[in-house]
Amino acid sequence: QVQLVESGGGSVQAGDSLRLSCAASGRTFSTYSMGWFRQAPGKEREFVAGIRWSDGARDYLDSVKGRFTISRDNAKNTLYLQMNSLKPEDTAVYYCAADSRRGVGVLSMSLTYDLWGQGTQVTVTS
Repeated sequence: QVQLVESGGGSVQAGDSLRLSCAASGRTFSTYSMGWFRQAPGKEREFVAGIRWSDGARDYLDSVKGRFTISRDNAKNTLYLQMNSLKPEDTAVYYCAADSRRGVGVLSMSLTYDLWGQGTQVTVTS
């Protein structure tokens, strides 16, 4: 059973940076499309960033473009989300997601993914 474990969350001030990591078990991480989603209190979960396994294509939520960068290290079975210039509205629980089926689904859709991590809290204060 493949597991996803997020880390790197915390409490920071507006303008600071954080890097989230998502460690995946299993031997076929390089064939997983990966994504980051977030859910703020009282709001629905929303897509933040995704990266496709086949061609490395990336997609981002408009409000994080230019501030967040998704990347992966297949040798380490790890997905990253570098978050710069953080804003209070970025406060949420951040979830890592994986499509382990070698799919080519839409990165921004939660239905694309079949595996989810437990989440890591990011809190940004002004």
